[in-house]
Amino acid sequence: MGAMQPQVTPVAWTLVVPLKPLRRAKSRLADAAGHEERQGLALAFAQDTVRAALACEAVSGVAVVTDDRRAARELAALGARVVPDAPADGLNAALAHGAAQVRGDAPGAAVAALNADLPALRPEELARVLHAASRFPRAFLRDAAGMGTTLLSALPGVELAPAFGGPSGARHLASGAVEITLSGVESVRQDVDTGADLTAALALGVGPFTARCGTAAPRC
Repeated sequence: MGAMQPQVTPVAWTLVVPLKPLRRAKSRLADAAGHEERQGLALAFAQDTVRAALACEAVSGVAVVTDDRRAARELAALGARVVPDAPADGLNAALAHGAAQVRGDAPGAAVAALNADLPALRPEELARVLHAASRFPRAFLRDAAGMGTTLLSALPGVELAPAFGGPSGARHLASGAVEITLSGVESVRQDVDTGADLTAALALGVGPFTARCGTAAPRC
């Protein structure tokens, strides 16, 4: 008989999702949509991300860090907690602040930073990633391009220490986070920064909010 595999205690994760003001979001989508359309797409991406995350069995809650009033209203309506971006000092400061707010209320919380631009996110794929993450104090998942990060996790008592932006995968690896190398979790990897990314997400199958924006000529 083979050796028994160690059992991993199920972890209930609180996700921290950062979202910059919609007027400044998704500038790299200029090749696919105009300024007003990009704002609508950014919100739709976040709505589909939050909706899928809240439907994930491994997720106990989602905290969205944003100062955008429209986004805050729409994402709160889906069931997310909204945390004002008090530091107003970029993505990593927002994530650290969101994690601190979550743990201020629940000191023993397991937290994971999740990108807000995962419109094809599948709850079951996210559950697989989070289950893998529960084996390590800190873990991360690279984006579809292989350079960035779409998810960074930290177990209770472990600092999140986010280093998102650019080639963040290498920075998270160097910081001691374990890389999650699962296959079949493309929906958790496929963030959207460019028109090509949007095409790839549409091919995977996006959520209802992004789908309403249209495909050939987005209208949100």
